[in-house]
Amino acid sequence: MNDPLLTRLPVLRLRGDALEPADDPVAVEEPLDLRVQLESGDESLNVTMRTPGADRQLALGWLYAEGLLTPNDLPDMSSLPDAPNVLLIRSSDPQRLLSGARRHVTSSACGVCGSGSVERLLLRVAAPVWTAGPLSPARLLALPDRLRAAQPAFRASGGLHAAGLFTAQGELRAAYEDVGRHNAVDKLVGHALQAGWLPLHDRIVVTSSRAGFEIVQKAALAGAAVVLTVGAPSSLAVETAAGLGLTLIGFVREGRMNVYAGAERLQAGVQ
Repeated sequence: MNDPLLTRLPVLRLRGDALEPADDPVAVEEPLDLRVQLESGDESLNVTMRTPGADRQLALGWLYAEGLLTPNDLPDMSSLPDAPNVLLIRSSDPQRLLSGARRHVTSSACGVCGSGSVERLLLRVAAPVWTAGPLSPARLLALPDRLRAAQPAFRASGGLHAAGLFTAQGELRAAYEDVGRHNAVDKLVGHALQAGWLPLHDRIVVTSSRAGFEIVQKAALAGAAVVLTVGAPSSLAVETAAGLGLTLIGFVREGRMNVYAGAERLQAGVQ
């Protein structure tokens, strides 16, 4: 299997009354050690569990969410030839990265660890701006299926989340898969940073997962005013979205959706 997101592992499948040996595609999860280059040697900044691929975008998105860089200050990064799970960051101000980061190991299920409190987020984020006009419910309902079409590794394994960036007209501009839902959003934001798209005032962030606080946090920091998820939001995600003035839509499936915050951006008559 050539897909870096997947590997094949032996399993026993029940067929009738018998267990039969087979192999099954499984999502890859490996650590990524983000290291800062210093004159005295490399120093670890953060270790995160992720699905390999788009590591630079993941690192950029994470650093941006942590407030450690700006769109005009993107550091050079490269993987070590003999250590593909190490990403070396070369910054003009490495001590700023090391002194500002909260060093920890981040699991693929936890994106809020080290990201700061809700109060800190509210201080960092301005009220989101939406510049693309009223949102069409019919177009919004179509977005999860369009994101799913860009999830080949999920179709093969069922084990990865995805995050996609859409226009108000429903055009997919970028999509990433990862075993961690917050990693997928970091990769998406990192892509947007590289492309010069921030702030995302005319883009919709769509995730295949539930909406936890970290999803709203990362989207808001990137300037997004609209977040749409296939699953349920958490209470903190709803409270944060409402406090920021962000449109949060969940349970978008089978022609239905719940608008938890920011309904004023939908077309008149459907608030």
